[in-house]
Amino acid sequence: MLLDKLKQALPKSKGNNDQHIVALDIGTEFVKALVAKVIDDELEIIGVGRARQDLADMHSGAIADIGGVVRNCEDALSQAEEQAGVQARKVVIGIAGELVKGLTNTIRYKRPQPDRALDIAEMEFIIEKVQERAQAKAQKQIAWETGNEDVEIKLVNSAIVSIHIDGYKVSNPIGFQGRDVAIQIYTAFAPMVHIGALERTASELDLDLIAVAAEPFAVSRSVLGTDASSSFTAILADVGGGTTDIAVVNDGGVEGTKMFGIGGRSFTRTISNDLDLNYADAEKLKVNIDDANIKKDIATQVNKSIDKTLEVWLNGVELALSEFDAIDHLPNRILLCGGGSSLTKLVKALEERPWYQELPFTRRPTVHHIHPEEVAGINDKTGKITDHTFITAMGLLRVGYDTIVGGSGGDGLKDKLNRILSV
Repeated sequence: MLLDKLKQALPKSKGNNDQHIVALDIGTEFVKALVAKVIDDELEIIGVGRARQDLADMHSGAIADIGGVVRNCEDALSQAEEQAGVQARKVVIGIAGELVKGLTNTIRYKRPQPDRALDIAEMEFIIEKVQERAQAKAQKQIAWETGNEDVEIKLVNSAIVSIHIDGYKVSNPIGFQGRDVAIQIYTAFAPMVHIGALERTASELDLDLIAVAAEPFAVSRSVLGTDASSSFTAILADVGGGTTDIAVVNDGGVEGTKMFGIGGRSFTRTISNDLDLNYADAEKLKVNIDDANIKKDIATQVNKSIDKTLEVWLNGVELALSEFDAIDHLPNRILLCGGGSSLTKLVKALEERPWYQELPFTRRPTVHHIHPEEVAGINDKTGKITDHTFITAMGLLRVGYDTIVGGSGGDGLKDKLNRILSV
């Protein structure tokens, strides 16, 4: 295979000092691969690759054909590694789909010795209690949705949202005294069958899987970067081929993530059915709908089909956001990424239709795409990342960086909390 020949020719980075990371965004429509080098606290992208998926390779954001996906990953990786001139071993892979559950839970803990300063050991105990509660909740929800009470799930991501001691918000709890500790932690869980498929994919590619990330969490990490005191607030929507993944970030913390199974392919299938076209021709019409050369009657039919699916998609967005019932007010800006968000009518629908009126917005939200230059601490040295379609992959690189820092054995608070939260 091309990838095998390429690996023989490229220099290999070995050992614990390897500071290269591969991000694999295994989407429904495309596999995207990025190779980055860690330089101090920043990442430099030195290789980019992309390969189209077949229709049967993915289903609702999850891998349906491991062999097919591996071949596509090999193709994307070969492009990225050839450009980078190095073969990296550490990989972070994104996971999506309706059965990936991102929850933010709060636990209130009364300390038996309020006069004693809070330390790392006590924090670890509190965080374990939050994760146990979150896992039980996610297990129950996934079991109900699948009809399988014995479904196995695994924690894929955790992040602290906020910490309060006796009602006082703190960014660094270590050393504080007090009786009542309230800690909010975002946790994402996924079925083991999905995680197993990703582990098998990494094994087939001869890569060391250092992290699996819920994709909306990865998108949030892309815009938050390393700023622990960030006040960033927004709704993030990653519209892919098979799913739409939504994250609500408030004052630098991930309040939660939701996913539903409507993406770019849903629009294409509706056009295909309504106009009696094959999938490839319907996709071409959808992508080029703004082209003035399309016959007027055809354009009218395509727009009707798009509008039909848009109504369902907007209902999905409204339903997903309505489930964030612990938030008094939703953020007033929506940031889009993913190939599905390239559809002009989708952006206009968010901007102009009254879908938001029953939700707790203080005003109509503004809408725009996330640009690569807005991704914190990640620089593209290839010049190939020019739009919003690579944002999720860039976020996966950030998760990889977090994992390396968290496992590096540092003595700082951030390092220790990363180790507590690592999975």
